[in-house]
Amino acid sequence: MDLLGSILNSMDKPPVISDTQKAMIKKQHEDFKKHKQAETEIFKKFRTKVEDKINTFLKDDLRKEYKFSAMEQVYRSIIYDVCEVANILAYSFGEEGIDKHVVIFKKEHTPSEDHLNALRRGEEWNEDIAQKLQEKRQKYLDQVKEERNINTQKRNFIPNSNYKDKYKHLIGEDAALEAARKTEANTSYGYVPCKNKKDQRSIEQTLADIKKKKRKLQEQSENNVNQ
Repeated sequence: MDLLGSILNSMDKPPVISDTQKAMIKKQHEDFKKHKQAETEIFKKFRTKVEDKINTFLKDDLRKEYKFSAMEQVYRSIIYDVCEVANILAYSFGEEGIDKHVVIFKKEHTPSEDHLNALRRGEEWNEDIAQKLQEKRQKYLDQVKEERNINTQKRNFIPNSNYKDKYKHLIGEDAALEAARKTEANTSYGYVPCKNKKDQRSIEQTLADIKKKKRKLQEQSENNVNQ
């Protein structure tokens, strides 16, 4: 026997499938195929049912929203697909596996953020709630506006009486004018005009005088030491 024949004989031969096993495998394939067809048919019927409900909802001018019952994610995805085709809004609320459901809205009745937040919390929503929230929000805005107006009035405060007119009969008109001038706020924050300065020297003159004074003091000190 040659080497190749020896190797082939030593290798495991492929398992032999009996007729019973073949029949069982065939049946499993057929059952799986039937299951997929049945599932496809269920989804198709559900989609048709959703389309009918949405068409009825769109024709009803009095209804602004419609709530579907809780269902699994695969069915909710069908609702979302139909809503996209119908050009209407769809939102999911609730907890997965417990009460997750879809609520749809017409585009002309797009829900507000307050409305959606209430549904996320599991609360009911109606126009009374919306009105109360709007009134509360408007009250807050009015309060903020009033506070801003008060602050603006404080910044733009104008005294009722004039200092000069109030005291000129007591201290004279010239003195009242001088007092009013002195009590005015200095908007230049420390800047003093040259005409109001007591020292009219320039910076160069001031520096020269300081050096001269230092030199004089130094000479006096030296003279004192020599004496």
